[in-house]
Amino acid sequence: MNGLRKLYVKSYGCQMNVYDSHRMADTLVPEGFVETARPQDADLIILNTCHIREKAAAKVYSELGRIRKIKNEAAREGRHVTIAVAGCVAQAEGEEILRRAPVVDIVVGSQSYHRLPALLARAQRGEKAVDTEFPAEDKFDFLKPASRAAMRARGITAFVTVQEGCDKFCTFCVVPYTRGGEVSRPVAKIVAEVDRLADAGMREVTLLGQNVNAFHGEGPDGRAWTLGRLLERLAKIPGIARLRYMTSHPGDVDDSLIAAHRDVPGVMPHLHLPVQSGSDRILAAMNRRHNRADYLRAIERLRAAQPELAFSSDFIVGFPGETEADFGQTLSLVEEIGFAGAYSFKYSPRLGTPAAEMPEQVPEKEQSGRLRELQALIERRQTAFNQACVGRTFDVLFEKQGRKSGQLVGRSPYLQAVHAMAEPSLIGEIAPVTITGTGTNTLFGAVTRPQAQQETAVAMAGA
Repeated sequence: MNGLRKLYVKSYGCQMNVYDSHRMADTLVPEGFVETARPQDADLIILNTCHIREKAAAKVYSELGRIRKIKNEAAREGRHVTIAVAGCVAQAEGEEILRRAPVVDIVVGSQSYHRLPALLARAQRGEKAVDTEFPAEDKFDFLKPASRAAMRARGITAFVTVQEGCDKFCTFCVVPYTRGGEVSRPVAKIVAEVDRLADAGMREVTLLGQNVNAFHGEGPDGRAWTLGRLLERLAKIPGIARLRYMTSHPGDVDDSLIAAHRDVPGVMPHLHLPVQSGSDRILAAMNRRHNRADYLRAIERLRAAQPELAFSSDFIVGFPGETEADFGQTLSLVEEIGFAGAYSFKYSPRLGTPAAEMPEQVPEKEQSGRLRELQALIERRQTAFNQACVGRTFDVLFEKQGRKSGQLVGRSPYLQAVHAMAEPSLIGEIAPVTITGTGTNTLFGAVTRPQAQQETAVAMAGA
């Protein structure tokens, strides 16, 4: 190997893909790759794809058209560029990607990216390499850990995948087909990874899973641990001040998870709990395995344990067969719960899912109208939540410098961006901030000095 080679990874979709992209980059370090921010400079370009959103595959093929030009330009300069498509679109499309986009050299599914070095070697021999299997081996056993320098370069917050796949089989969802069934990592391996992150200066960790609160990884005692018990263990790691997790299913909110929100200070009072619809009829058609009352009961139990808890959610509008009355039930649920935020989307068919074959597909015009109405309501609720924060003092984890001179940006316990004037030395630290105003999904505040500092300042002013 003559010198270092450059790697460019573009992630689509969820935080789990961001985590996967980091692990792919870490795995390729021993192969002589360093990351670059520009695809034009890369020797290897990886598109780490997501299949959840509308027209996901079409967006990937469009991006590959742009990358083809980069590859051709590099060839004119005498430089070879290898192109890989990874993730859920790769898992779903497989060999079809090579047929439609011959510029691609490697197709690797979401469960096989630990095999990238071997696939890359095949591509360098002129082969087209495809691996979309669900291998028997655990990919996490083969992935290289990130260096301390690489972890620090990624900031002071980190994602850690603890669970993958889903056994729920919602009728609109491709996850069981692209990520497979539910698999949880052993507790000891998760603890070891978070230990390394803490040693590198991470202060906040978000645990990831397609159905993260169904976590059932083997504990040191040989028994399956729940997510609540895992959170309790991770909270004991020195340096880790904050813990979050996503995405959850309402049917898997158990007693241990509720207890963690009550008893573990490091677990943040913000929970993303997708409901998808407020209509029991539509929830049944979605095969969500919970109804409206179940969802409200889970919210009630969580709030009873932790009154400061705020919720966000996911909604799909225009699911096949959804009537105006069904949609009205969704609007009333938003009003009843008072979400601090939410993601909302028009239903779009996914090839191979049961919902794609259902009758009574809702016309796009009706979908768009309902989505606008729902998003306007969600925005009003989110604005009200943010405005209710004015005058309160939150512990803010400062992450980086802001756009203005002397300004830092951090996150509140509720995941809102908080802008405040502060010294750069506070990056990576948690400081109390009194909220003075709001913007679009943003809070503004002033750092509150500890009482001892205030008394010293008053004494000095008096002198």
